[in-house]
Amino acid sequence: MSELEAEYRLDYFEAEDFTRKQCPGCGVYFWTRDEARETCGEPPCDDYTFIDNPGFDDAYSLEEMREQFLSFFEANDHERIEPYPVAANRWRDDVLLTQASIYDFQPLVTSGETPPPANPLCISQPCIRMQDIDNVGKTGRHTMAFEMMAHHAFNVREDADGEYAYEGEVYWKDRTVEYCDEFFESMGVDLTEITYIEDPWVGGGNAGPAFEVLYRGAELATLVFMSMEQDPDGEYEMKDGNTYSPMDTYVVDTGYGLERWTWVSQGTPTVYDAVYPDMVEFLKENAGISHTETEESLIREAAELSGHLDIDEVEDLAQARAQVADQLGVEKERLADLLEPLEDVYAIADHSRALAYMLGDGIVPSNVGTGYLARMVLRRTKRLADNVGVDAPLDELVDMQAERLGYTNRDTIRDMVRTEEKKYRETLERGSRRVEQLAKEYAEKGEPIPTETLIELYDSHGLQPDMVEEIAADHGAAVELPDDFYARVAARHETTGAAEEAAQREERVSGLPETQPLYYEDQERTEFEAVVLDVFEREEGYDVVLDQTMFYPEGGGQPADTGTLVTDEVTVEVTDVQERDGVVLHRTDRNPGKGEFVRGQVNVDRRRSLMRHHTATHVVGYAAREVLGDHVRQAGAQKGTDRSRLDVRHYRRITREEIKEIERVANEVVMENTPVEQEWPDRREAEAEHGFDLYQGGIPPGQSIRLVHVAEDVQACAGTHVRRTGDIGAIKILKTEPVQDGVERIVFAAGEAAVEATQRTEDHLYDAADAFDVDPDEVPETAERFFSEWKERGKQIDRLKEELAEARAAAGAEEVDVGGIPAVVQRLDADADELRATANALVDEGKVAVLGSAHGGSAQFIVGVPDGVDIDAGEVVGRLAREVGGGGGGPSDFAQGGGPDVDALDATLETVPEVLESVREA
Repeated sequence: MSELEAEYRLDYFEAEDFTRKQCPGCGVYFWTRDEARETCGEPPCDDYTFIDNPGFDDAYSLEEMREQFLSFFEANDHERIEPYPVAANRWRDDVLLTQASIYDFQPLVTSGETPPPANPLCISQPCIRMQDIDNVGKTGRHTMAFEMMAHHAFNVREDADGEYAYEGEVYWKDRTVEYCDEFFESMGVDLTEITYIEDPWVGGGNAGPAFEVLYRGAELATLVFMSMEQDPDGEYEMKDGNTYSPMDTYVVDTGYGLERWTWVSQGTPTVYDAVYPDMVEFLKENAGISHTETEESLIREAAELSGHLDIDEVEDLAQARAQVADQLGVEKERLADLLEPLEDVYAIADHSRALAYMLGDGIVPSNVGTGYLARMVLRRTKRLADNVGVDAPLDELVDMQAERLGYTNRDTIRDMVRTEEKKYRETLERGSRRVEQLAKEYAEKGEPIPTETLIELYDSHGLQPDMVEEIAADHGAAVELPDDFYARVAARHETTGAAEEAAQREERVSGLPETQPLYYEDQERTEFEAVVLDVFEREEGYDVVLDQTMFYPEGGGQPADTGTLVTDEVTVEVTDVQERDGVVLHRTDRNPGKGEFVRGQVNVDRRRSLMRHHTATHVVGYAAREVLGDHVRQAGAQKGTDRSRLDVRHYRRITREEIKEIERVANEVVMENTPVEQEWPDRREAEAEHGFDLYQGGIPPGQSIRLVHVAEDVQACAGTHVRRTGDIGAIKILKTEPVQDGVERIVFAAGEAAVEATQRTEDHLYDAADAFDVDPDEVPETAERFFSEWKERGKQIDRLKEELAEARAAAGAEEVDVGGIPAVVQRLDADADELRATANALVDEGKVAVLGSAHGGSAQFIVGVPDGVDIDAGEVVGRLAREVGGGGGGPSDFAQGGGPDVDALDATLETVPEVLESVREA
């Protein structure tokens, strides 16, 4: 019995003569108008019965179905709002991708801290669910990229304690279910065919009763009633094992899958045929996939049973496929040959749409966060295309979806895809060698390569599991490949970790009032007066709490102010400033005394330099977007007094020409000398006007947020700034460097620091000119000439070394016979280059080369083996190196190593013939 049984007994169900039943197949409880119905209606308890038999009045396209839904709820007093981006981390710090429409309103609206944009409202929100990636193409219904049509109502209990941004009840469970029935009915559906399955919902510390709404085997809606919060003393134990209690706010959270509704209205074999008809046909034609009428008929029959292939429901996908084949009366191999290419085609179409959403919304492929997820989808799509024989460029496939979705940055999207494909090819070349090594290791152990190792190979080298499986098989090794491999990989990267990293607030400040921040009232002011509310002793120094302060606490990448606090008795140095729950803690070297009146003085030069650099960070970010593209977003920043850095998301290295253009645009903004303004608007109004690019430097709390306007750049920002852009003085970009894949760091200086940096560069130029004995403007040409001459001398030295090596090899060094194979063993105290050249010359003559050297104060060995000779150079080097206290190795044809014991070198070389014989016979 459901833990929340009473929550599901609705007046509406009683009025409409619903019956509550328990499904004999899966055991869930459900509500139905059909007294004869026995099963819940969800696969695998029921098959898809809408294929070729939709039961809707009309067939709809995606656009038409979206409009039907939104218009229906607009007619029922809901306000239509625009969708949010798919990158949820642009307005939330606890998740990466938007997976449901309710993500748009968490946590501030659902908690009651801020009002919703409308109440009630309706929306069609693009979403991406990485956990569904392995099901895409197989079940006929799963899409990783989808639109969640939804209607929401935000309610507050009458007896709620505290103040909330909305009040009263808009509507709740009965009206929500009634709306669902009415929408079905408006589409021509027979309501007796609908089942409402009881399925309690849990997520993000909240919970509530929920219904899954099924029609002819398809889940078309989920109605969630978010009304509880996690509580160790709660009366309701939910499926996650935790207990929950009612909360003051309660939210109607619905989800109607746009793609599912479109699919059912058309009655096509799969959702992909309904949603991506043009692209599916294009891919099939490109891959040379065609079917006879008999095969088409079999595919349609199989589609009705594809709901049985959900990897979340079946333990063994291969076994589930075999059971479907048995039901159809065909061999499983024949069915697989028909369906697997189609499944790849469907997945390519879906993944291309997901990529269009992600890249179109400004996500840059990288190795962390949303960038990693985009990279994972892109690489999997490329692999699927190669598998099925689609030779159309991947950027063209993604662009087909980007065009349909109406993105205007399509050139940038295509460029990102092409750049990422190139990186992928380079990664595969490096990673495949690692797989060969692992395959040999596990083949020798007689064990399969484990799943965790496969995931690590994917994470580190981008190697698809089926590719690993192929390489491993060539070396006699198997792999452990789970059906949900990609979902497991995605799970590693789907959370930001912010919740786990939330700092525990110190109890000692909990009883103190918030410090009044004077630094926003007049950012040029650096003197003030205040009262010491409390002083806390630390291991080194003190934390001083004032009633008000001009000292800016560290935050948003801006270091804290420093300065002094002065009483009639003592002057204390302020070395750091931190903020805890609105209380500002001044770190000092001495105790000014609780209750004392103090005069504060902020370090003027430091404050002004930080203000210039912080304002310049906004300007450089704006200039980077102007030059590199709208996809550029801040990935981190650190302001300083002599230089600052801004990390931006970009898919390739920034060129020298781009650096110069960014610098030019930035200094144009400085010279325009526009006012730098601040305001404190309502969060919702600010988001509506400026979008989520407001949150470049993080997501601030509160219903009102501080916006800083620097020319055309508008950001939510807590830092201190100059009054006008001209006060920055100048901006000089010092360098750019890659921080990680997909993130470029721009290091720059502002104001006096920019002048000093330029002067330092000029000093280096003049020093180089003096060294070359030329004028400064002749340095580049002179340096290039010197470098060319140096390279040519290096090549000449290399040629001489090779000639010397050949001469040594021809000089007839002492040879030994190893089973009919000539080998040269020689001590040659030369550097590594000469040793390698000599060894190569000997190998070219068909001789095994074993050379030893004491050059550089250590014993070194190089071993070269000609093709076709059954001696492992790596093993020989390893044995010799151990005798001199070291190690070494390498490929079977050429290896090197050594150790510190030079005195043992000659004796070790005398053992070489025996070592060679031993290795050859092993």
